[in-house]
Amino acid sequence: MAPILQYIEVDNFKSYKGKFSIGPLKKFTAVIGPNGSGKSNFMDAISFVMGEKTAALRVKRLSDLIHGASVGQPISRSASVTAVFLMDDGTEKRFTRSVQGSSADYRIDREIVSTQEYLSSLEEIGINVKAKNFLVFQGAVESIAMKNPKETAQLFEEISGSGALKEDYERLKAEMIQAEEETNMSYLKKKGVVAERKEAKIEKDEAEKYQRIREEIAAKEVEHQLFKLYHNETDIKEFEDELDKKKSEVEKIERRKEKAENILREKKKEQGQLNRELAKVDQEIREMDVEINKKRPSLIKSKERVSHFQKKLTSAKKSLVEVRQANEAHNRDIADLETQLTDVRKRKAEYERQSIPGRDINLESAQMTEYTNLKAEATKRAGKILQQLDTINREQKGDQDKLDNELRQQVQTQNEIKKKRHEMEECQKRIDKLEDHIRQNEASLKDNKKLKEELNSDVGSSKNRVQELQKELEQVMEELGDAKTDKHEDTRRKKKQELVENFKRAYTGVYDRMINMCHPVHKRYNVAITKVLGKYMEAIVVDSEKTARLCIQYLKDHQLDPETFLPIDYLQTKPLKERLRNIRDPKNVKLLYDVLKYQPEDIKRVVLFATNNALVCETPEDAMKVAYDIEPQHRYDAVALDGTFYQKSGIMSGGSLDLARKAKRWDDKEMGNLKAQKEKLSEELRDSMKKSRKESELNTVQSTIKGLEIRLNYSRQDLQNTKSQIAKLEAEIQSLDARADTTDPKIKAIEASMSERGDIITAKKEEMNSVEDVVFRDFCKSIGVSTIRQYEDAELRSQQERQKICQEFESQIDVIENQLSFERSKDTKKNVARWERAVSDDEEELAKAQSAEEKLASDMRAEADKLEAMRASRLTKKQAVDAMDEDIGKARREVGTIAKDIQAAQKSCVNLESKLEMKKSERHDILMNCKMNDIVLPMLRGSMQDIIQDVTGLEDNSQASVLDSSQQNQILFEREARIQLNYSELSDNFKDLDDHDEVQKYDRKLGKTIQEMTSRLQTIQAPNLRAMEKLEHAKENLMKTNEEFENARKRAKKAKGNFDRIKKERYDKFTTCFEHVSNEIDGIYKALAQNQSAQAFLGPENPEEPYLQGINYNCVAPGKRFQPMTNLSGGEKTVAALALLFAIHSYHPAPFFVLDEIDAALDNTNIGKVASYIVNKTQDSLQTIVISLKEEFFSHADSLVGICPGEGSQCLVSQVLTCDLTNFPDQ
Repeated sequence: MAPILQYIEVDNFKSYKGKFSIGPLKKFTAVIGPNGSGKSNFMDAISFVMGEKTAALRVKRLSDLIHGASVGQPISRSASVTAVFLMDDGTEKRFTRSVQGSSADYRIDREIVSTQEYLSSLEEIGINVKAKNFLVFQGAVESIAMKNPKETAQLFEEISGSGALKEDYERLKAEMIQAEEETNMSYLKKKGVVAERKEAKIEKDEAEKYQRIREEIAAKEVEHQLFKLYHNETDIKEFEDELDKKKSEVEKIERRKEKAENILREKKKEQGQLNRELAKVDQEIREMDVEINKKRPSLIKSKERVSHFQKKLTSAKKSLVEVRQANEAHNRDIADLETQLTDVRKRKAEYERQSIPGRDINLESAQMTEYTNLKAEATKRAGKILQQLDTINREQKGDQDKLDNELRQQVQTQNEIKKKRHEMEECQKRIDKLEDHIRQNEASLKDNKKLKEELNSDVGSSKNRVQELQKELEQVMEELGDAKTDKHEDTRRKKKQELVENFKRAYTGVYDRMINMCHPVHKRYNVAITKVLGKYMEAIVVDSEKTARLCIQYLKDHQLDPETFLPIDYLQTKPLKERLRNIRDPKNVKLLYDVLKYQPEDIKRVVLFATNNALVCETPEDAMKVAYDIEPQHRYDAVALDGTFYQKSGIMSGGSLDLARKAKRWDDKEMGNLKAQKEKLSEELRDSMKKSRKESELNTVQSTIKGLEIRLNYSRQDLQNTKSQIAKLEAEIQSLDARADTTDPKIKAIEASMSERGDIITAKKEEMNSVEDVVFRDFCKSIGVSTIRQYEDAELRSQQERQKICQEFESQIDVIENQLSFERSKDTKKNVARWERAVSDDEEELAKAQSAEEKLASDMRAEADKLEAMRASRLTKKQAVDAMDEDIGKARREVGTIAKDIQAAQKSCVNLESKLEMKKSERHDILMNCKMNDIVLPMLRGSMQDIIQDVTGLEDNSQASVLDSSQQNQILFEREARIQLNYSELSDNFKDLDDHDEVQKYDRKLGKTIQEMTSRLQTIQAPNLRAMEKLEHAKENLMKTNEEFENARKRAKKAKGNFDRIKKERYDKFTTCFEHVSNEIDGIYKALAQNQSAQAFLGPENPEEPYLQGINYNCVAPGKRFQPMTNLSGGEKTVAALALLFAIHSYHPAPFFVLDEIDAALDNTNIGKVASYIVNKTQDSLQTIVISLKEEFFSHADSLVGICPGEGSQCLVSQVLTCDLTNFPDQ
């Protein structure tokens, strides 16, 4: 999440007098207010704190930013603006820029920093002051819409930063053009001088040609002989050094052999001692194992007893907790009901005590007498009506009694249903306990039966299994013996791998053998891969042909077996044919390359070469089909999983046992597997021997099974009885529910009858009321009531209310007493006491069983610990024996390897001495040839006179006759070794040749060159030599001109390089920005126009260097044809300009975007679209602050910042109001 601008704090800045904290600023904030109120000063404040220059803030000096400075009356010496950001981690970061007189300072989180640090920190959160990527000034939208292509390109240069390179670009371009012109001039001058020299050279060439060839032949002769002598001496030096190393190596190897033999003797002594100790420990383990097996049945029986009591105790404790909880709940229910009953009775007595009848209207005695007389008169007049009303009231009272009786029966039925359901719940709890107990016993029974089957199987088959294991062990021992016979092959592979390691140490470009760097993805492909790779499985991979030749020479020098090398840079590989991966018929056809894993990645070419687009198939039939029939015009190499190989040449070869044996090399080493199998069979044999002693344990398990089956029968019978009890209770509850269902219709019928009779009673009362109204008319006027019932109802209502409340109290008391009677009928304490006794008895029995088990287990643990210690000791000793066997094997192999190394080293010494003798003889022949052909060799020591044919040419040759030829040669070679030749004139290219074949190649080449030069010399006659002076003068002019031309060319090259560098940098910056904006603008314009038919696109006039010319920006408004930007309406231009602005802002976007009156030229429809786009963008990540005068626009904002002018001041004083619109949801 990008940082969010929360507050702008201004202090005496422009029209803002004093200190203002403007915010919090929401994702979409609108700044509104009348013209001239200071809205643009708010934008200047944001620009100022973001590091904008003074000129862009509409002032000449920094001090003019202080409030009052515009009228010459600044109210303070300083002004400041602070931007408060909410960072990603929830912390706040404050950027403050202050004006102190004519200077400014910068602060980050109240600490003063430099300008560069301040701007760098802003750039870290995405704010670039130079590019102005966070604000759009007033009127900028219209200006963008009217920009011509060149101005649009300049805008992109500002945004991308490429414009900063324009000055260097133009300067370096001018320098490049000037340098190229100077080069052309120098070239023309050189051309003229070359022509002069050419004329002189033609005359001179004939003169020099003859002499030069003669000198060249002599020089070539010297060079040729020096070449041969140099490499001869190099070889002699290498052979001598190598011979010294080999002799030293022989001495070291002999010392190493003596040391290895001593180590082998010591190892054999240690092996005997370890074997004796291991046999002793094995005997002790067998004795201890027998002792433990005798005690195991008793321990199993004791554990079963403890397990039984633990389960019984757990069940009893669980039941105790449940009955205690039920008892506590029962007691709480009774206490609550008693409290409720007491409370109701108290409230009833209190109500009866306080309920004293009274009248609202008090009559005097005369009025009371008159009332009585009038009442009698009214009764007399309405006598018939009263009789009818009395009859109906009696019937109504009878129905009320019936209703009360039915309601009481309904309450009793509900109480009985509740009691039966409680009994059902208790039965269900018992069922859960019984089922849990049955499950535990069944699980235990299953485990014991399984153990019984295992013991039966173990005891019954132990003897047969022992015999089988003995046979298998004998077979493995035989195979292990056979595997030992393959140790020679294993030794051979080890030596071949040691050879690879030697190559790696000697030459940097050696990787490894193919088989060590590749592996099938699954073992099913082992045979197929082995068949295709063939000889390349053991091939050595190297980086180059040169490395391969060095390795081959190493093999020759050490007289080792030939090897196959695969140089990565030399192999010709074919690319993978991707279409072969899409073969669907037959199924499961894969490229062999795809089923082969390899490391490192550098050997990919080698794998491609070895696999050669071969395909692997499931069957030989599939392989033949893929090879010859899948594409009639093409054939492919295809191999089946069994190794049957069909080649595209038509050759077919099948699998073989030898192939399967070779494929085993992809698995782990066979020797290790056999040893592991032997250990496994030996361990299993020991376990089988133990199983025959488990009959007592089997008897114990059978007894346990019998006890479990008896307990299960009792539990299942109890479970069945409890389920029957639940069925009985369910039938009783259904009967009670049926009774309750018959009560409801009766109650409803009585209530309906009473309702109808109530209507008749109401009608009769109205007739009675008419009579009373006539009789009591005058009396009612005298006491101030409208009717006599107004007086009588006051008294009657009071009596009815008291009667109703008393009936409610009685009803509550009856309900509570019935519930209390039901609860007291339960006896939960008896269950608690019964289960407490059961828990206590079970705990006592469990303690006894655990004590007995612990004693027996403790004894067996001690013996088991002792046995485990013995086994650990045996394992340690066995590992020591195995390690010693391995050490002795290694020591023997080491002695054998060292002996072979001595033999090989001595053989190498003899070979080196022979080669050294040949090289010295070759040197003598070369020197004699030079002396005889008058080829004068340059020497640092000695002369041509020191070269003699044989020792008889020496002055002191008295003993020459008694020396054999080898001794004479040795004396001759020692004499010639004192001759030191000067090889300084020999080319380094000739000296740097390391490969013998290359030396021979160049030797033949030099001889051929001398022969050709001699033949050419014989065809040339001696020419005239007088043109030398003219040619020398021409040469001097040419040298001077060449120097001038080279200097000019270097300057031109340098200038072009500098220009290309700045051109690339400018192009990269510009095109990165342009491509991003070009990709974004069409989608933004569609979103602004809310129409997918809208189109916006940017096109450079100069694609190679777009900044040199213009950028065309065109839009196709929705529902219209294409037309130039100038023909669009004002609103369409604004929307197009906004699309460009938002697209530009998306390139390295700032965390917020300030827009000043961008809606000035928009109608309501376009305002709604732009506002909708901004709302959508702010919901994603963009924080937008807009300055607007139109309600249609700022009504979409999340918050408003209102700016208005204050009063009573010589200069403008802006006031700030804020409103959070998120508190007012859209209507």
